Amino acid sequence: MSETTVHGEAIEWEESEDEDSDDSEEEEYTSPPQPPSSANFDKDRHLVYLEMMYELLPYHYQSQEINRLTLAHFIISGLHFIGARDRVDKDVVANWVLSFQALPSNRASLKKGEFYGFYGSRSSQFPVDDNGDLTHNNSHLASTYCALAILKVIGHDLSTIDSGSLLLSMKNLQQDDGSFMPIHTGGETDLRFVYCAAAICDMLGYWSGMDKEKAKNYILNCQSYDGGFGLIPGSESHGGGTYCAIASLRLMGFIGVDLLSNDSSSSILDPSLLLNWSLQRQASDGGFQGRTNKRSDTCYAFWIGAVLKLIGGDAFIDKVALRQFLLSCQSKYGGFSKFPGVLPDLYHSYYGYTAFSLLEEPGLSPLCPELGLPFLTATLGI
Repeated sequence: MSETTVHGEAIEWEESEDEDSDDSEEEEYTSPPQPPSSANFDKDRHLVYLEMMYELLPYHYQSQEINRLTLAHFIISGLHFIGARDRVDKDVVANWVLSFQALPSNRASLKKGEFYGFYGSRSSQFPVDDNGDLTHNNSHLASTYCALAILKVIGHDLSTIDSGSLLLSMKNLQQDDGSFMPIHTGGETDLRFVYCAAAICDMLGYWSGMDKEKAKNYILNCQSYDGGFGLIPGSESHGGGTYCAIASLRLMGFIGVDLLSNDSSSSILDPSLLLNWSLQRQASDGGFQGRTNKRSDTCYAFWIGAVLKLIGGDAFIDKVALRQFLLSCQSKYGGFSKFPGVLPDLYHSYYGYTAFSLLEEPGLSPLCPELGLPFLTATLGI
């Protein structure tokens, strides 16, 4: 999984291991025997799972080392959702996260077009040269979102961050069409990184890092005929892309808190068409699919569920059926898997927790759907 695929997935982020795998893999798939699903959200097992991941990641995650900040976000924010934020050393975590920030050697460096955000891991963090300049600046929008999310979750004062340099340099990543590259050179552009930019601005409380009007126009150009949004203009409607579009518009203040109850003629998009597309993603097994004719997947309970929450359509979700699907993906080891009957992973575990938060599971922190974070740590700064 490359860093570029991150929030998507996440913004999917991380659809590389999500449903965008080869069709041949889907054709060969046979459902394994299903263990009896638990009737309850097993909070104690999830705590054990996340604490284990906090102490030492299994070797299977070696290939994702470049996304270490993202994995840390899933663990630490996940612990907050289940009411165990006190299980982490906040000072140690804050110092560790801040050590990944790329800092300009001087103000003139900000005019070179590079981005001074956060690196995703030590392997993407290079030393400075004799003049104090970065030899290779690999700071990334998705890693920056995850870094700020962690800091916000543990209660760190974000005003201590050099937000001026971060936001000024982030504006270098916005393209003429309103989209964003995730890194200053060689990156792709799509809705995931528009969302990252909007979330970063919101968390820092300043919007100088992006042209909101340009971003809005790019988002609207990604809406498909069926009401959903593709990741780029002209592409197939997609659960992750639709979430990025709607959450970004909400964060930027272009849509209100209950789109469906307002006069649709004054809206910048068609809420009824969007509602119809979103509700069609709930499959017969109760789960949500990311695209038409795809299998249900744990993470889309958040991506699509959050869209419905943001537009005021979550009352139409079959919550009983969705809960049963999610419980079928709950692992006996703690955490959640992508599909029933396979091993859990951090990505799907985190979005399983957010989905249960949307379902108002007792004992879980409430969710801020715009930011994908526990609500008590999220404040809209429009």
